[in-house]
Formats: sequence, structure tokens, C-alpha cells
Amino acid sequence: MDTPPVNSMGEKDSCHPQQQGEKNLELPTQIRQHPRDSPTEILELRVSPDPASQILENPQETEKLAAELERDSAKSHGSASAMSEPLHASDLWYCPDGSFVKKIVVRGHGLDKPKLGSRCRVQASGFPLGSGLPEGWTELTVGLGPWRQETWGEIIEKCLESMCQGEEAELQLPGRSGLPVRLTLASFTQGRDSWELEDTEKEALAREERARGTELFRAGNPEGAARCYARALRLLLTLPPPGPPERTVLHANLAACQLLLGQPQLAAQSCDRVLEREPGHIKALYRRGVAQAALGNLEKAMADLKKVLAIDPKNRAAQEELGKVIIQGKKQDAGLAQGLRKMFG
Repeated sequence: MDTPPVNSMGEKDSCHPQQQGEKNLELPTQIRQHPRDSPTEILELRVSPDPASQILENPQETEKLAAELERDSAKSHGSASAMSEPLHASDLWYCPDGSFVKKIVVRGHGLDKPKLGSRCRVQASGFPLGSGLPEGWTELTVGLGPWRQETWGEIIEKCLESMCQGEEAELQLPGRSGLPVRLTLASFTQGRDSWELEDTEKEALAREERARGTELFRAGNPEGAARCYARALRLLLTLPPPGPPERTVLHANLAACQLLLGQPQLAAQSCDRVLEREPGHIKALYRRGVAQAALGNLEKAMADLKKVLAIDPKNRAAQEELGKVIIQGKKQDAGLAQGLRKMFG
């Protein structure tokens, strides 16, 4: 197998993140502050509202993307004359998560596709400025490298994993007008599926993803951090139960990212995963309380925040959040009472 070496890190995780002197890298309990002001502590499935959800919720959008690809393909610079065999209008591939539609412009050969660790020789064109991707030929490694942290990097990686050697394709994203971007896969080295990795390799890769996520979060990029934490969790979820304790920290960190990205429903679900393993996890209780308050579930929010204060009576963030929830509840009660008076008065 021609795969890049795995950089094993000696990081250790505690099973009780809430204890003092913890080695886990988590977000501060006060998650509402700007990430750059975070103290030394820091933080699925997804990030700020992205194109995937738009297609999944609106099937008509997928058909629209397909039509755009057919129309724009005729306008874009292409290599139709270089096609090795005729193409049909149905040569489309829909990414399973709905994040993009791929149209095959030039068919590849063989059945193998890039896997984890494959070094791919690719040519990218038409990508927007600031995407972090160089125009022209470059080498990208599936599963490794900072190029994967940006939104376009994640999309390109998904596309590469669906391509054969020599394939040339156009990609269209929902909500993006103009000509589709183009990706060519000239060659790639043999890689491995995640299930082929040893448990120690998966854990090492997960540690790398977690470290990169921490770096991105501290740099003020919770969206990129969330992608790293999600990838680390996907690797660890394939390990035999109960799995390493690091999963607890990753779910807690992911919840903090999701709160900052305005995804309280996902944040609450991530906290649930933490509390299934550690019912007294203070940060997860606090973050779930914040998420429930954002969702309007004030009673649930109050219950979680009171549990935090029962464990740590001096927790300032929980005190402040609970005060806000109580005020919000009183306003709701006053509004309900006023509505009833108007109805029966």
C-alpha cells in the first residue's frame, strides 16, 4: 500500500473533563464569547447552513442543478473533443449528502477510486478566489492535509472519492450561479478504506483531526473546526464499543462549535451523546441548556442549568444563563396571560 505515514501523537484524554487539571482541550464553558477570547479549554455531522440541507429538503433543487449543469456545460471551456467515448445527458452523479452534483465530461478508466491515503494528481479550475485551491495541476492526499478544512476542500475530497483515473468532471453547487467548476483526476496512488485501518491508526488519525480542529477553533473558524471534530468522530465510531473516552470530548467540542454556528438542535444532540456516557458532564449540561433555551424549550433549559449549579454552585456562566431563561419565561407567561385576557375579556 502506498500510503502516507500516520503521525501518532501522545495526547492523553481524561474520562472526566469537568475535573480540574484536565488534559482535554475543550471550549470554555462561557461559549457565547468570541472564540478568539477563549481560555485554554476548547471544543455530525454538520456546520453552518450549507448547500446539502437545501437539496435534501427540496428535491426540486437537485433537478434544477442538473439542468444548470447541462446548460452551463455548453458554455464552459471544455475538452469534449478529447472524450474517449460518447456521453449522455444522464452522466450525472449526485453526492449522497446533496452538497453538489457532478457531471462527467470525460470518462475515466478502470474501477478503482481514491481512498484514504491516496495521493491524487488533480487539476482544478474555476474555483472562487479565497478557496485555498491552486489553479492548475497539484497533488492532494485524501484524508490528510490542511486543504481539506475549507468548504471547497471537503467537496473536492468527496468528488475525488467518486472519480476514476483520467476522469474529468464539472461540479455545480446549490445557490452558486455561473459556470460550474471543473476537476480532473490524472492519477492516484492506492489507498485504503477506513475499515482496513488498524485501531491504533484510526485513533492516531482522530487525534490529528482533533488537534487541527482545536487549531482552527482558536483561529476563529468554528466551521472548519466542526468538520475536523466530525471526521474524528467518524473514525472513532468504527472502533469496538464502548470506544475511547476521547469521543466524549469530541462530542462536547462539536456541540460548542454548533452553538456558535447557530445550530442549537445539533448542539443538543451532541450534548446528549456526551451525557449518555457522563451524566454529570458540566460543559455538556451547560451547552445543552443554552441550546434548549435557543430552541424555546425553557423548562428543559432550566433543568440542565440547575443541574450545573447543583454540581458547581459558583458557575458564573450557568448563573447568568439561568437568569436569562427565567426572564424569558416570565415574558412568555405575561404574553400568554395577555392573550387569554383578550380572548375572554
